[in-house]
Amino acid sequence: MQTSMKVLLGFWLLIGLMPVVSSAAAPLPVIPKAPADHCVEPTDVMRRNHMNLILHQRDNTMHRGIRTKKYSLKACIDCHVQPDDKGQYPSVKTKDHFCNACHSYAAVSIDCFQCHSDKPEKATERVSGNINEEPRHGQ
Repeated sequence: MQTSMKVLLGFWLLIGLMPVVSSAAAPLPVIPKAPADHCVEPTDVMRRNHMNLILHQRDNTMHRGIRTKKYSLKACIDCHVQPDDKGQYPSVKTKDHFCNACHSYAAVSIDCFQCHSDKPEKATERVSGNINEEPRHGQ
C-alpha cells in the first residue's frame, strides 16, 4: 500500500511541475541573415511556408514545365548560404549551413541536397572553373 501511495504522490508531483518544465522554451535557432535587404516573402511567411513554396515550385517545374526563379531552391541557396571568414562555403552537413539551423532545431531531415547543390552557384564556379566555357573537342 505504501508503494502505490508513493507512486501516486510522485505522479501528482510530476503533473504539478509540468507547467514549469514546459514553459521553459528551448532557445530558437540562430538564422544567418542574407546580405540582401529583403527576401521573396516576409520572414514570418517564409518560416511558416517555405516548404510549401519549394514543393509548389518543384511541382510546377517538374510536372508542368513551368520554370520560374522566385521560389527556386537555387535562388535561396545563392542568396542565403554565405562564406565564412576564410571564404569557404559550409556544407549542409554542418551546423553553419543556412538550412541546417531550423532543420536541426525541428529535427527535420533535409533531402533536397541529394540532387541539388548546397552551395551557391558562385562557389561551384570557383571550384570547377568557368561553367560557361565551351568544351574543347579533340583533346
